[in-house]
Amino acid sequence: MNNSFASMQHRAAPVGWAPLRRLATLRSMIAAFREQARFRWDLKRISETNPHLIDDIGLTRRQVEEEIAKLPFWQR
Repeated sequence: MNNSFASMQHRAAPVGWAPLRRLATLRSMIAAFREQARFRWDLKRISETNPHLIDDIGLTRRQVEEEIAKLPFWQR
């Protein structure tokens, strides 16, 4: 009995798929960057409106300031 699906699993991906993998990697990098930026933006908002909540999430004021400093200059 020949299982063609099992034999396909061990083959290398076609050459034309390399750009798609790079595109997927780029998309995941952009998504990670946006997630980090959103986290830093939320930290900034919390530190300005409810600074007492920083202790509740387990960060020090200095750690929050370091993360906020990583925001682009036009968002600080």
